[in-house]
Amino acid sequence: MPLYLNRRRFFLNVLLVLASLIPASCMQKGKQEQIAPSGTEAETVHKGPLKKITVYPYWVTSGQFAGFYVGKEKGIFKKHGIDLNILEYKPFISTNDIIKQGQADFAILWLVNAIQMRCSGINIVNIAQFSTRSSLMLLAKKSSGIKTISDLNGKRAGIWEGFELQPKTLFAKYNLNTQIIRIGSTNNLFLQGGVEVTNANWFDEYHAILNSGYDENELVPFFFADYGLNFLEDGVYCLEDKIKADPAVCAEFVKATVEAWLYVFNNPDESLEIILKNQRQQKLPANRSHQKWMIGRYKDLYLPAGKTTFNIMLSETDYISNARMLLQNKQIDAIPAYKHFFRPYNSLLHNATEK
Repeated sequence: MPLYLNRRRFFLNVLLVLASLIPASCMQKGKQEQIAPSGTEAETVHKGPLKKITVYPYWVTSGQFAGFYVGKEKGIFKKHGIDLNILEYKPFISTNDIIKQGQADFAILWLVNAIQMRCSGINIVNIAQFSTRSSLMLLAKKSSGIKTISDLNGKRAGIWEGFELQPKTLFAKYNLNTQIIRIGSTNNLFLQGGVEVTNANWFDEYHAILNSGYDENELVPFFFADYGLNFLEDGVYCLEDKIKADPAVCAEFVKATVEAWLYVFNNPDESLEIILKNQRQQKLPANRSHQKWMIGRYKDLYLPAGKTTFNIMLSETDYISNARMLLQNKQIDAIPAYKHFFRPYNSLLHNATEK
């Protein structure tokens, strides 16, 4: 990622709020739900005044959020009746406050953070889960002798400060006595041999380490998802009040986001230029190679194995798994009901029709 003010500390400190009690209730299963890409269904262009809508990505402008920047530039959101404003990330401003105070209509969040927000009394709901496989990993060098998960025992792991919950859960699951060394935003301690293991996202820090001079065959990745800990990222969230007030715009926002990301993946070179332009306008470091890697990995995450349509459902299995991890670590007091937390696209359409 670009150089920044301790993203990890800021992000979790403001989002991992210790829970106030919300009663758990019975769960319900969701059917697989997909939205067809542009060109496969009758398309309509919105006529009439546009609705001003603000979305808040949780980090700085990058290929990680390319769908929003490209969709705005190419008029995709306008086609769906939305005049999109992308709220720029600013350090030390609480995402909780941004959402509660209505500064953003929609926010992009990690699942664990959203669950904690719900349990803290913020009536936030997931309306689309684009990421269905976590990109979070632990990374080691082969030269350290680490080959399997059991080899992490007795080693030192550089973990982003405030993000210890996920690795602690993994270490506990496999009875590993791995020492956690809290780190900020750089990979320097790992690169210089101060720790044998570091955490990374596949689309970001992993590529930065490759750019530091390592070949992929010199590294050993341990994806959390491969070990039964699928910490989902990048869901689309809004308040329940937003759905009640304007379910149609919620449905159109999801549909426009799908179309925008498909445009990114079908036009990666053009999309890359749009991202770089926005980064330069905001005086951010703009690394062409790194942003290109991000867009490619997001295609792998959002459209795996050659798929051409998004599955935007939040899996109940993944939801319960993430919530139970929080419950076991005393980060929440109870698991909110899945049917209250996730509102699928078809239900947004149904509410819009009724309204």
